[in-house]
Parts: sequence; C-alpha cells; structure tokens
Amino acid sequence: MTDLLLILGLIGIAALFWQLRQMAEQAKQFATRECARQNVQLLSVAQSNARPAFGGTSGIGWKADYQFEFSTDGINQFVGSIAMHGLRITKINWPIFPEPEWHEAPTARGKIGGCGPKCGTSGGRCR
Repeated sequence: MTDLLLILGLIGIAALFWQLRQMAEQAKQFATRECARQNVQLLSVAQSNARPAFGGTSGIGWKADYQFEFSTDGINQFVGSIAMHGLRITKINWPIFPEPEWHEAPTARGKIGGCGPKCGTSGGRCR
C-alpha cells in the first residue's frame, strides 16, 4: 500500500513540474510575440516565483510570475512582468519606456493619411 502511495506521489510531483515547464514555454512565447508587437528586442525571460494554487480548470496547479527583460535601443534595459494561473496569462505589466527612434518604426501603409501602396501621385495628390 505504501508503494502505491509513493508512486502516486511521485507522479503528482512530476505532473506539477511538467505544468511549470509548460508555463515557462508559454510565457516565453507570449513575451516574444508581445515584444515583436511593441517593436522592442526581447533579452531574457525568467521565473520570479511560483506557488501552488487550487481551482481553475485542472484543480491543483500553479500561480507563477515571470520577468522579461527587453531593450528599445540595444543599450538600455527594461523589465516587465507576466502573471500566470495555470496555462492562462492573467496580467502583463510593461514599464514606461521610450519609443524606438522614428527611422526604426514600421512604415505606414493604407489609405488613411496617404495614397496607399497602389496609388501613384500626380501633382502631389493621389490619382
């Protein structure tokens, strides 16, 4: 009987460790996607703390906080945080940081404020 309880306990610990690894991968993917959207360079992602949590879809799980470091110009470094409950991202905190330089910003496309990619100009106006 004690062998069965020991085996079940080891399986439970392995499952919780596996969930922490899944959470770390998801936090890294999310930070990568959000940094690309904000037009900043992601430097690193690290877990700052984790604690057991009850409730949610799986019953027993983890609440974890991750910190991600990013740079806007390759010199300055900023730290943001991601809060997760299970595999769900509950909150992201961005620090105040300067926008990337104008020449590094994405170019505008579309019809608002310009002709659009297929329009030619004649006399400074759209055709």
